[in-house]
Amino acid sequence: MPAHPAHTGSPSSRGFRQSLGIPALVLFGLAYMVPLAVFTTYGLVTRMSMGHLPTAYLFTLAAMLLTAYSYGRMVQAHPYSGSVYSYTRKTFGAAFGFLAGWTLLLDYIFLPLLSYLLIGIYMTDYFPSVPLAVWILGSIALVTLLNLVGIESITRVNWVLIVAQMVFVVVFIALSISHLGEQAQPVALVQPFYDDHFSLPLVMSGAAVLCLSFLGFDAVSTMAEETPEPRRQIPAAIMLVTLIGGVLFIVMAYFGQLVFPEWQALTDADSASLDVLRRIGGEWLVTFFTATYVAGCFASAMVSQASVSRVLFAMGRDGALPRVFGKLVTKKRVPATAILLISALSLIALFVTLDTVANMISFGALFAFSAVNLAVIKHYLIDRRLAGSRNYLCYGALPALGFLSTIWLWSSLSGLSFTIGLGWMALGFVCLLSATRMFQVPLPDLQMAE
Repeated sequence: MPAHPAHTGSPSSRGFRQSLGIPALVLFGLAYMVPLAVFTTYGLVTRMSMGHLPTAYLFTLAAMLLTAYSYGRMVQAHPYSGSVYSYTRKTFGAAFGFLAGWTLLLDYIFLPLLSYLLIGIYMTDYFPSVPLAVWILGSIALVTLLNLVGIESITRVNWVLIVAQMVFVVVFIALSISHLGEQAQPVALVQPFYDDHFSLPLVMSGAAVLCLSFLGFDAVSTMAEETPEPRRQIPAAIMLVTLIGGVLFIVMAYFGQLVFPEWQALTDADSASLDVLRRIGGEWLVTFFTATYVAGCFASAMVSQASVSRVLFAMGRDGALPRVFGKLVTKKRVPATAILLISALSLIALFVTLDTVANMISFGALFAFSAVNLAVIKHYLIDRRLAGSRNYLCYGALPALGFLSTIWLWSSLSGLSFTIGLGWMALGFVCLLSATRMFQVPLPDLQMAE
């Protein structure tokens, strides 16, 4: 493998085709986040924060920007596929890297599963004569086919799906403004952010729930091997995805709270967004939302399945998993074995609830965020021994703030999250013992030239 692979333009130098620029990377991340995800937890966090959902998003965005910054610094140090797995393994050693990558798999594996389940729920609601299983199985089959075709095809499809979501965002904001303009009483413009009932602990509890909406920048980092200049393009795309997604969430939450300020009157936490939509647009807007939201879930399923297949590729290539996962097959140069495995695991969507899947995702995501924040500090300040006030700020203070924020969110998870997460980590530790023969044989080093 040549030195400085980040600057190599040959598709064969690193295996994958290097076809993704910053616009495609940003699109990839936004599709993964799903711009309409604000409505998924709209009622839940509105009630938790007592009507201050936009403020909760502000706190979450601040924490995620700090973590996105750390991801960018680690991409510059290690521009390879594998995300937190690659970063922590190079920084903390093979054993911890394996456990970090294993824990992140919990997040990656169940994100496409969550999307399939949401598609099934919404489509079954509109077409009750068609069983839930039909929608789930059909979605899995189509997403798998698109991933086997190759990442460039995913990008083309995602453009259409993201445009549909952005059209809905514009329509939603326009109808909200129109509705507010028709009100006889003055609109309390500041109330969604702060009023006499504001409670910081409650808002922060809501912020902990919202962090899962920001997983798009992590998906972007797994695309480093398919980018011509990952050291420059990936960090920029990571920050843009986080910022654009966060601003969209805040704006939509703000208008939603303005048009429906009486949060106590929401009929049901799970479907509270429909109360808002009916108020400003009626049933046609609810129909538009459902179609657009399902399209967003489809886009998220495509990119999350693509991401986890590349994490499995990195671990298989380095010998941490069976090497069959580290092979690229077909002319499209895609990790087909990993893609098919994730498709098989996604069949779990036929047997679980949304609440269970969400708890499975939370543990892995926040563990990964915390590990990457720590990796920046160790790599730059301890291993490379960089000194000076600027380095202490960039590689010490900012990642430390990111670590503290993600650890706080992690500590706010439910008991079920820790039960599932720690159980998954224990299974990973057993796999580690098996791979190293009780630590008698070292895990192979990363096959990467610096």
